[in-house]
Amino acid sequence: MRLGLILSEAASGLRRNLSMVVSVVLVTFISLTFVGAAILLQMQIGQMKDYWYDRAQVAVYLCIDSDACEAGPANDQTIAAVKSQLESPELAPYIKKFYFENQEQGFAHFKQQFKGNQISDFVTPQMIQPAFWVNLKDPNNSAVLSETLSSAAGVQSVVDQRSYLDQIFSILNAASFTAIGIAALMLVAAALLIATTIRLSAFSRRRELGIMRLVGASNRFIQTPFILEGVFAALIGSVLAAGAIYALVSVFVRGYLSEQIRSINFVGTDNALLVAPILVLVGIILAAVSANFAISRYLKV
Repeated sequence: MRLGLILSEAASGLRRNLSMVVSVVLVTFISLTFVGAAILLQMQIGQMKDYWYDRAQVAVYLCIDSDACEAGPANDQTIAAVKSQLESPELAPYIKKFYFENQEQGFAHFKQQFKGNQISDFVTPQMIQPAFWVNLKDPNNSAVLSETLSSAAGVQSVVDQRSYLDQIFSILNAASFTAIGIAALMLVAAALLIATTIRLSAFSRRRELGIMRLVGASNRFIQTPFILEGVFAALIGSVLAAGAIYALVSVFVRGYLSEQIRSINFVGTDNALLVAPILVLVGIILAAVSANFAISRYLKV
């Protein structure tokens, strides 16, 4: 094959179908940006799970209302009994540390957490449940604590904070899957648009293709310029998507979110650099397959 001739044919095709090429670039850019965002969101969920699950506590809430517990509200004796159980040989091997929070301490934390919220004006210290807050060596062993203490006198409930985290992560996963779904639809649109562009390019050069076939040019020689057209257009869109993902992480996530919410370890530019080549590779493969399919079908007609 003469590489110079193939490249010149591909460049000629790009010039003739410039508006369609721009459309391919834009659709590829948008679809792969969604793909990159979905991948980064999954990375963020993984980091947050690793961080928060290790720090999630088990709350042993004590009774403050006789209607909620048959044994009545917790008192000094029941509190001491629960503490003894936490220090017992049966539970101690599972526990890293624990501490007791009375109603006044719990109320102070509540006021701090809901500062500026009107709900804090209607809550009194008597409405806050005293609780033991337990950090486990292995958060997966929370069921042991629940089975042992749920029926203890003065205990109203044993709650694993991971159940709250699971709800948050479920929402984030739903957002991630939505982005993946939109990206998949956009990738299908990009593939169809690439195929249509290649077929139009081939149709506009049908006389030239007929002459090439008459002089014995191989199908691969004829197909390669058209495939390069699709790959080049998709490559531009892929590079733009990779740049957009890097800029999003660098400017918005690291530059803004990480400064506003310091308690969360957000994904960094190193993660964006891992995603970038994946986007470029997906774009090239998508374009090559779509263009090859389109020109192969056209030449068979």
